Amino acid sequence: MEKILVANLGEFGLIERFRKQIRTDPSVIKGSGDDCAVIKFSPDKYLLFTCDMIVEKVDFLAQDKPELIGRKALSLSISDIAACGGIPRYCLISMGLPKNTALKEVDGIYRGIKKLAQKFKINMVGGDLSRSERITIDVSMLGLVEKKYLVLRSGAKKGDIIFVTGSLGGSMLGKHLKFMPRLKEARLLVENFKINSMIDISDGLIQDLGHILKQSQAGAIIYENLIPLSNQAKDLNDAFYGGEDFELLFTLPRNQAGRLSRKRWPGFKPIGEIVNKKYGLRLIDKKGREKVLCAKGFTHF
Repeated sequence: MEKILVANLGEFGLIERFRKQIRTDPSVIKGSGDDCAVIKFSPDKYLLFTCDMIVEKVDFLAQDKPELIGRKALSLSISDIAACGGIPRYCLISMGLPKNTALKEVDGIYRGIKKLAQKFKINMVGGDLSRSERITIDVSMLGLVEKKYLVLRSGAKKGDIIFVTGSLGGSMLGKHLKFMPRLKEARLLVENFKINSMIDISDGLIQDLGHILKQSQAGAIIYENLIPLSNQAKDLNDAFYGGEDFELLFTLPRNQAGRLSRKRWPGFKPIGEIVNKKYGLRLIDKKGREKVLCAKGFTHF
């Protein structure tokens, strides 16, 4: 019998294979398939639970500054909590280290984690250590969100306007190590507007918009002339498929979008609209031509 490799399934195929086997009890509001798991907690709040792993030569390089490596490890999970509208509170930090790793490097990684944890008032409550071939850091994080502010990927509705924060593309030139999680922006949004869906852009605009569309059973039209390219972006494809931007991608009703635009808050940019599922995902380019886009981007396998 032919051996099947994880590369044959791909990252999301493997996740789906696991998901089909998972059963949860009624305490779990939302399990696998969103930025965070959502768990019953109190009459007015949910518990948010997420984890992120970074691995040397995949998510960072040996020559990167240790403090920035640690900073990135924690930032990823903060970004997940933000995408669900919540506030991060507690984290566990686990590391796999080659035994010849310089203590100075480990101290730098820890310093980067600690500084960001202090900035966002996150309690570091433990973790684990093991030997590994490459430096590996895994962060598990708990957060809280008011029930009225919870946002998932599955709530996009026809007529919603699609927004992003910040600019896209060129993250691998350094932004992926230095980005600031959009927690402040997320809380500003959920406290002042009806946000129907949200995700953080980790795998590229098109792939992550595809996650919203799949879970919301919807389609989308985006406009090339509205895509906010960073100064480091090589081209539109870099913004579409490069990944590691960690900006927020969200949708809200048209009247709410008008209110947001009138605020003239910097960093919130409309890029398109949610349409009927039958249209799939389409781009209107600068010449007014329509193009069907495939939801692809960064994957581990």
